[in-house]
Amino acid sequence: MENREKELLRNYGEVKEEIEEAVRISGRKNQDVSLIAVSKFHPASDVEILYRAGHRSFGESYVQEAVSKREELADLDLDWHFIGGLQSKKAKYVAGNFSLVHSVDSSKLAGLLSRKAVSLGVKQGILLQVNSADEEQKSGVSEEMLPALAEEIMELEGLELQGLMCLPPFFGDGESSRPYFQRLRQLKEGLEKLLGVKLPHLSMGMTDDYRAAIEEGSTMVRIGTRIFGKRPG
Repeated sequence: MENREKELLRNYGEVKEEIEEAVRISGRKNQDVSLIAVSKFHPASDVEILYRAGHRSFGESYVQEAVSKREELADLDLDWHFIGGLQSKKAKYVAGNFSLVHSVDSSKLAGLLSRKAVSLGVKQGILLQVNSADEEQKSGVSEEMLPALAEEIMELEGLELQGLMCLPPFFGDGESSRPYFQRLRQLKEGLEKLLGVKLPHLSMGMTDDYRAAIEEGSTMVRIGTRIFGKRPG
């Protein structure tokens, strides 16, 4: 356990420093960018180590694992984000249990989250996941359908649309991902004009490309492997 703690704290410290450097280079402020530590596949004990180091925001991708981890760590003041693909039948377990759902991509899913949030008397923050590269294997609304979906969601009770998220094709380097980050920022700006509201968040950038994402306007980077290492087993 002692070795694991040292490893996690070293990785976490390095990532924080690199984020701060990218923020400085882009002329932004540290508070403009949040780090979502993606703890999926890793034990609750890892989350607790980073919590003791002062970190609060964690991302999970699988409902059963996420709910179990939340229950195990219920006594800690954690900020949970759901970042994975979400099946409609599991939406009821997510609404009200996560500060932000990053992966809404259909009116059906939005409607289910809305109804559950209303029944709980809460406002569920969401992001719309955009499939900018039109990759068949990935979730996300197309650029063409995005405005209509956003307008529909603005009419739903219990939901608060806060911005956009994307998963660009895997290139292994930030420069190749940069055009997709630029495009997501443009889409967000276009939606703000269309809807007449401010959308504060762009969730983009992971272990291999988060520096470029920050330079292009990301407000949330989702980093797992760089902090936690490869998945156990």
